[in-house]
Amino acid sequence: MTERLSSELEQRFRDVEENYKRICAELEKAALDSGRSPQEVTLLAATKTVPVEVINHGIALGIRHIGENRVQELCEKYDGYAPVDVQFIGHLQTNKVRQLIGRVSMIQSVDSVRLAQEISRQAEKAGTQMDILLEVNIGREENKSGVLPEALPELLEQAAVLPCVHVRGLMAIPPAEASREETIRFFSRMTQYFIDIKQKRIDNITMDYLSMGMSADFADAVRAGANLVRVGSALFGPRNYH
Repeated sequence: MTERLSSELEQRFRDVEENYKRICAELEKAALDSGRSPQEVTLLAATKTVPVEVINHGIALGIRHIGENRVQELCEKYDGYAPVDVQFIGHLQTNKVRQLIGRVSMIQSVDSVRLAQEISRQAEKAGTQMDILLEVNIGREENKSGVLPEALPELLEQAAVLPCVHVRGLMAIPPAEASREETIRFFSRMTQYFIDIKQKRIDNITMDYLSMGMSADFADAVRAGANLVRVGSALFGPRNYH
């Protein structure tokens, strides 16, 4: 049994290595296609349900940034990570913010003034500042997190004055059922929002990161303007929720 598990793990390590090389090559091509240096695009490995030993193998290969979707899972795995930048990319309830302070460098999924305020409050209590991205519900989906595009200016305005958060950019997830052409249009719309906000030069808001694109569409996202992509199953294989 132990030998079989060891063999399965070794095979998974090989798969991750092969996937990582392929993804890096695709990212490099997409960046060049968009007229940018590959160094301008950051790969964040989405590690929901991925065992720590597999994550650490990815880190040994060169992964420098990982993102977790669930607070409890992040906390349980945190002490086992090899040295790596950890970010939070999932839906976040205000009552769980405190558990992330000191563990993550950035929270990518801020979609309300109330959540931004709580992050600032908890960061202030810890004597630190938290980088955040504002999540936009670009597809206007009823059951998805994210601020609607027309409410984004107010969220920006309110977040900009909070003492212990720093808005570093935007994040979005287009509708899963959208066609490739529709998804690219959503990406392009997000890029325009990103550019428009950057040009306004709002205090305490620096549009450094446009986080969009996942396993199925990260290359299209980069060609449309993304500089931070969140790749999970294309890197680590299908998720095991058991």
